[in-house]
Amino acid sequence: MANKILLYLKNFDWLLFFPAVLLSAFGIIEIYSIALGQETVDLVNFHQQLLFVGLGIGIVFVLSFLDYRIIRDFGNYLYLLGIILLIVVLFFGSTIRGTTGWFSIGGLGVQPVEFIKIILIIFLARFFSFKQSRIKPFKYLLASGSGAFIFIILVFLQPDFGSSIILFALWFFMLAIAGFKRKYFFIIGLVALVLFAGLWTLSFKDYQKQRVLTFLNTSSEPLDQGYNVSQAIIAVGAGGLTGRGIGFGSQSQLKFLPEAHNDFIFAVIAEELGFLGVFLVIGFFFIFFYRCISRVKNINNDFGIYFILGATGLIFIEMFINIGMNIGLLPVVGISLPYVSYGGSGIISKYILLGIVQNIIIKSKLNY
Repeated sequence: MANKILLYLKNFDWLLFFPAVLLSAFGIIEIYSIALGQETVDLVNFHQQLLFVGLGIGIVFVLSFLDYRIIRDFGNYLYLLGIILLIVVLFFGSTIRGTTGWFSIGGLGVQPVEFIKIILIIFLARFFSFKQSRIKPFKYLLASGSGAFIFIILVFLQPDFGSSIILFALWFFMLAIAGFKRKYFFIIGLVALVLFAGLWTLSFKDYQKQRVLTFLNTSSEPLDQGYNVSQAIIAVGAGGLTGRGIGFGSQSQLKFLPEAHNDFIFAVIAEELGFLGVFLVIGFFFIFFYRCISRVKNINNDFGIYFILGATGLIFIEMFINIGMNIGLLPVVGISLPYVSYGGSGIISKYILLGIVQNIIIKSKLNY
């Protein structure tokens, strides 16, 4: 047993592991800094984030020693479990900021959609690993789209527009790496535009419409819907080269920046640690992406390849949207910065992804 553990640790990809942990370290530091700015210092979020990250790191090592093929083989059951969770949360979930998307367990909120993202990657990786997807592309396009859209619709009903976008983008990305022809993406784009127009007219809440309109003209309502974006842009611009220092960011410390520990933690990093801090954060992300992609050529099965690329795509999409929100390039849709933002479900789900990726890499190295 000891020899097996040593063999696994020898083949563990530490250069993939450390960037994720260092990103979490940035988040922990800034969550502590934000707590210092409160009238009465409350370190609950700080202590909880330490717990979440510690638990996530433990999960990485546990999953690294298990056989990912179990997850692959039970993919259909996980998919059904995902549907059940999304239905149950609609009826019995807690409502936070207008979204019924959390289960309250022991005083902590568990957000099922964060784990649904993993299930969708497993479902699509398993689906596209069948060779028939290349022989009957239209059939597999419709079938994979139907599977993804069940999740998307159930999440949209919460309503969680941001996570719906992530699930759609993830499916779209997986289609691209599966090698579907351009004409299919053109068709999907047209259908998406028609659906968006219909949803805008029939389903979008007023605040969802206002977020899009504010994105198109942030300065139109600097004290209302555009407030978050305006304050985030001010924070990013105020950091300069080296930042104002930990605990000295005026936007977060004086509470000008809402959701500083979650959606807008990138703006806090930019203000307090400056360009150098931002450079390191983005650098760690791209080391992570490069390491994942460089490992794909050594993976000896299609499921493993699709899963690693899907996991990389998910983290890149969330990173891109979150940073875009913080600098005013994208509308605010409530997407956290992977491995950095506060939140148990988000942190633990990303470390689950990392653990499965590590397991696929290790098994391929050992020619399992």
